[in-house]
Amino acid sequence: MDHAGDAARTDLMTITRYVLNEQSKNPESRGDFTILLSHIVLGCKFVCSSVNKAGLAKLIGLAGETNVQGEEQKKLDVLSNEVFMKALVSSGRTCILVSEEDEEATFVEPAKRGKYCVVFDPLDGSSNIDCGVSIGTIFGIYLMKDGQEPTLDDVLQPGKHMLAAGYCMYGSSCTLVLSTGSGVNGFTLDPSLGEFILTHPDIKIPKKGKIYSVNEGNAKNWDTPTAKYVQKCKFPDDGSSPKSLRYVGSMVADVHRTLLYGGIFLYPGDKKSPHGKLRVLYEVFPMSFLMEQAGGQAFTGKGRALDLVPRKIHERSPIFLGSFDDVEEIKALYAAEG
Repeated sequence: MDHAGDAARTDLMTITRYVLNEQSKNPESRGDFTILLSHIVLGCKFVCSSVNKAGLAKLIGLAGETNVQGEEQKKLDVLSNEVFMKALVSSGRTCILVSEEDEEATFVEPAKRGKYCVVFDPLDGSSNIDCGVSIGTIFGIYLMKDGQEPTLDDVLQPGKHMLAAGYCMYGSSCTLVLSTGSGVNGFTLDPSLGEFILTHPDIKIPKKGKIYSVNEGNAKNWDTPTAKYVQKCKFPDDGSSPKSLRYVGSMVADVHRTLLYGGIFLYPGDKKSPHGKLRVLYEVFPMSFLMEQAGGQAFTGKGRALDLVPRKIHERSPIFLGSFDDVEEIKALYAAEG
């Protein structure tokens, strides 16, 4: 047996160790945030395991079907929502939960209440499950305002007030990308240990990228700046090589690639959906937060994405995010449009 090799494997930076290290930098912290994050991590592990065996367990069936035992089967996104709801409430550290799956916000009962508000999309891109494309969970964490009783105002805050944001991607490997406001780190699940290990420390997005990511099927409905920008990606007028198009159609997968390789992800508003399709609280904000922490930018067509003040929990917004220089170009086109 390779005892030395095994011993070296115990000196790994796990996500738990990383979060505890971060906690020790704040002497006044009581570990509440650490406990909350560990419950989110547990939810991600559970969903990862369910995603991996979805085909076998018939979890991809529509909610409402019954199995041999006569039990109702849960569709994977319904199951994921329940997993995160239970994990977050049982942490005893949350007061309001906003999920993409639920029409209303959930107010945690007073006995289990804490000071954090969590907004999340339990399974983003779930329409891609059947064909094996990467899907993921996206989340953002706010601190409750000073009031004694939690209200919707506690979650309807601009994205710049978020304490932490992240996503977990269930693909060829299970990767959790997290920022607690001081840079971005990526962790990969080691199935043999059941632990997330730090594999991508201090992720920095390249200042300029060679990839653009957009659903070109919507091109006929785009506004002028978006159409001009995409045209420029294909036919650059400065003699440079054209950008490559990469579009998975699963936000977590597209943003993850953009974060690592650089480039730009675009989901503009168009004639059909003037406010865009992506939801502000649990898609636009967490991803914009991560992009800025990694040195990139996020823009809505009008201004900085994290400055938006949402009025409704399921509000939508156009979004352009990615490498600093690439987002600058689209900003210039919108400014020229006036």
